[in-house]
Amino acid sequence: MLIQETRAVVTGGASGLGLAVAESIVAAGGRAALFDVNEQAGMDAVRALGPAASFHKVDVTSEQAVAAAVAAATTVMGGLNLAVCCAGVGWPKRMVGKEGTMPGEFFRKVIEINLVGTLLVCKEAAAAMQKNAPNAEGERGAIVMTASVAAFDGQIGQVAYAASKGGVVGMTLPMARELASSGIRVVTIAPGLFMTPMMAVLPQEARDSLGRQVPFPPRLGRPGEYAQLVRQIVENPMLNGETIRLDGAIRMAPR
Repeated sequence: MLIQETRAVVTGGASGLGLAVAESIVAAGGRAALFDVNEQAGMDAVRALGPAASFHKVDVTSEQAVAAAVAAATTVMGGLNLAVCCAGVGWPKRMVGKEGTMPGEFFRKVIEINLVGTLLVCKEAAAAMQKNAPNAEGERGAIVMTASVAAFDGQIGQVAYAASKGGVVGMTLPMARELASSGIRVVTIAPGLFMTPMMAVLPQEARDSLGRQVPFPPRLGRPGEYAQLVRQIVENPMLNGETIRLDGAIRMAPR
């Protein structure tokens, strides 16, 4: 696919990795529909991006809301051939801590947002893409999911988060195999330490310290670098069914 022909749904599109993806797509000549629960940030982002972008307030854990938003975005953009799932939470909590054991509801909520929410968006986007006319390669669309290095190197306090992101990794190959007959590719990106809104609340000294843990380059990843990889996935038809670590060779310590 060509990036300039992209009609993309981007979850978590109002900030961080998702916003960087939307900016990259619009700058290349494509269109992007931003899905997010933060209405103010979403509207601000769309004003900055211009008429090629639209905002849809969506809770990705609501199956009905996701289905309606995907249908609306497809209509607004005149089609849909890319879904990029960046919505997620990274709440830490020990399984057994000073405050007692982890509530089951906490675990369920993280799974609901990060894993179930990703699946809900992917299935609706895939159904819409199946209606596309194939290009010369037989391709109708692509799906990019976001995992984390925590799926492989989960730290203390990341039981829920690592489980949710490990689930995303686990979905990648079977989803790609299932959608292959429809000409829809599926790739997951597993970012390492990136400058996201979650990192932005930390003091500069803490951010610098985290960045120095990365072998090379010794800094936090930039959202634009995640967006750059999304573009490579869109444009390289042989990228399919794989999880790509985007982490500067970091391997997370236990804590």
